[in-house]
Amino acid sequence: MKSFTDYLWFNTKNRRDYINITEEVESAVRKSGIEEGMALVSAMHITAGVYVNDAESGLIQDIDAWLEKLAPFNPNYLHHRTGEDNGDAHLKSLIIHHEVTVPITKGRLDFGPWQQIYYAEFDGQRKKRVIIKIIGE
Repeated sequence: MKSFTDYLWFNTKNRRDYINITEEVESAVRKSGIEEGMALVSAMHITAGVYVNDAESGLIQDIDAWLEKLAPFNPNYLHHRTGEDNGDAHLKSLIIHHEVTVPITKGRLDFGPWQQIYYAEFDGQRKKRVIIKIIGE
């Protein structure tokens, strides 16, 4: 069994952002030379996430509105007693989750129709990274 590791770096202009990283993950799969296996894609920060869904702009806006409704920006989170102001970002990350695993078949990501990989940033405007770990043969 072989493994390959790559990293993506982000420093978003906005506090919240949704970035399609499918092409970058596909590139890592090609570089790995792995034909059959799995690609793990994981945000390495507790105020960001990674998810798989459709790349439709209206849906992305719906996801953002839904997350804001479930975990609104609010100065009254207990976490803010530490001096932080990102309690909502931690909660949004829990809802989206921090990682996805995508099968690799014949050297390509094996998606269903319309599936794409997204990096979701909830406390941006600073440098963060995502790990891509590819395992297989």
